This record gives sequence, structure tokens and C-alpha cells, in this order.
Amino acid sequence: MMEFIQQPWPWYISGLAITLIMLLLLYNGKSFGFSSNLSTICTLMGAGKASSFFNVDWKKQQWNLLFLAGAIIGGFLSRSFLYSGQPLQLSQATINDLGKLGIPFDGGLNPSFLFNSNFAFSIKGLAILLSAGFLVGFGSRYAGGCTSGHAISGLSNLQLPSLWAVVGFFAGGLFMTHVLFPLIF
Repeated sequence: MMEFIQQPWPWYISGLAITLIMLLLLYNGKSFGFSSNLSTICTLMGAGKASSFFNVDWKKQQWNLLFLAGAIIGGFLSRSFLYSGQPLQLSQATINDLGKLGIPFDGGLNPSFLFNSNFAFSIKGLAILLSAGFLVGFGSRYAGGCTSGHAISGLSNLQLPSLWAVVGFFAGGLFMTHVLFPLIF
């Protein structure tokens, strides 16, 4: 049993889990999205005094805060107790594509040359992280939700604005990967 837990699960298990969650949310009249947690947390911290945008009924979003807490706890538990320590298994074609982008594959889930404290606290790293955080925050607010909300909840509800948002997310990701990333690094 532990061998099954320590290996990546098949894609269809995640697909079935997402389907079950979406059916439960639809049944209860809720819509999934992670970026709404930020405004809920800001509301709880008193941001409504500074901006009317944060004058919302946070109690209607308690379920989403529990989902956020569950995601954090689940990530911690899976990393602490289910991680086998084995290197990530990628196809050689993917490793070659990463190499063409200047990303050395070291077996980890995140490239260690980007995800380390030396890079994060360098001037370049701080500038990238701050500008990326701003752009993601601004973009998710401007798009009326985040990638998970639009791609999972919006598309399953057949919302045309979510389709356009997802197309924009993918186009932006491709532009970042093939145009901006090589210029930055």
C-alpha cells in the first residue's frame, strides 16, 4: 500500500476527485476559486476600513477558507509522510526542452536554481518575485478570478468569460516561457 502512495497517482484519480468536488460545489450553489481567499483574508484583517472592495460578508466564504487550510495541510502531510525521496520522473524530451530554456533538471519538482533562498533574496530575485506577485494579483482581479476558478469552475459551468480567461492564461504562459523567460534569464 505504501508503494502506491509514494508513487504519482494516475491522472484519472485527480480528475475524479475534481469532478466530485465540482458536483458538491454546484449542488450547494458555490463556485470554486482560490483567489477569493485573499480578499476574504483581507476583509478579516480589517481592510474594509481602507477600501470598500473589502466590505464583503466573509462568513459566506468560510468554506473556501477551509478549502485553503485543507490544501496547506494536505501539502504538508504529503510532503512529510508520502514523499519517497525519489527524483521526479520526467521524459527525456521534457528534460531536453527544459535544457533549451536554460533550466537544469535536478530531479526535484521545482528547479533548485530558481527556488532557493539565494535567488529569492537577491536583487534580481526580489524584483522578479515582487513584479510576478503584482502581475498575478492584478491579473486575477482584472480577470475576475484565478486560473483554478476559471479553468475548473468556470469552464465546468460553461461560462464563456472563463473560456476567454483560460485562453489568455495559456497565451500569457506561452509568451512568458518562450519570449520573456529567455530575456530575463
